[in-house]
Amino acid sequence: MPYTADTVLPEKTLSRAPQPVIAGGDGLVLRPWRAEDVSAVHAAFQDPLMHQWHLMRSDSQAEAAGWIETWRKEWEGERRAQWAVVDADTDLLLGRVALRDISLAEGVAKVAYWTTAAARGQGVAARATTALTRWAFEEIGFHRLELLHATANQASCRVAAKAGFTLEGTKRSAFLHADGWHDMHLHARVRGD
Repeated sequence: MPYTADTVLPEKTLSRAPQPVIAGGDGLVLRPWRAEDVSAVHAAFQDPLMHQWHLMRSDSQAEAAGWIETWRKEWEGERRAQWAVVDADTDLLLGRVALRDISLAEGVAKVAYWTTAAARGQGVAARATTALTRWAFEEIGFHRLELLHATANQASCRVAAKAGFTLEGTKRSAFLHADGWHDMHLHARVRGD
């Protein structure tokens, strides 16, 4: 059955080339995950704040290694794309930024991020999100990027605003965390914002 609107991005828009390294500016680089990141990812997920806002926890380095292997393979499937956010000089892991729920046909994806405890309060998440957003719009041609966070997570709300994502509304009781259902803020940017 034919669609009434054109496809925004064709299949293989992402996977026709290797996952890129994205210059974040201000001392950040977004790069594909490496096996050497296992210890840093496992350590990041020992932070209680990660458990508060994220669904996953890492009980072992072997588990973190499995995540990284999955993250590395997701590029080919074109439904998710994940980058390590690292210091440009030292390659120290500062966080992660990702496109999730990618729909190439509609030119839409969701942005997600986290930072290590040591990197918080330094603008890492906002700078990485801005770099990923710029790449997604200017290099790939996405039309719309969405960003969701628990309404109680004020730090994520600040990240969204700093990265130019407009608050569009609240999704009531939309995400189950360890402490129960959370309302979620929906922020978005469209190409040309």
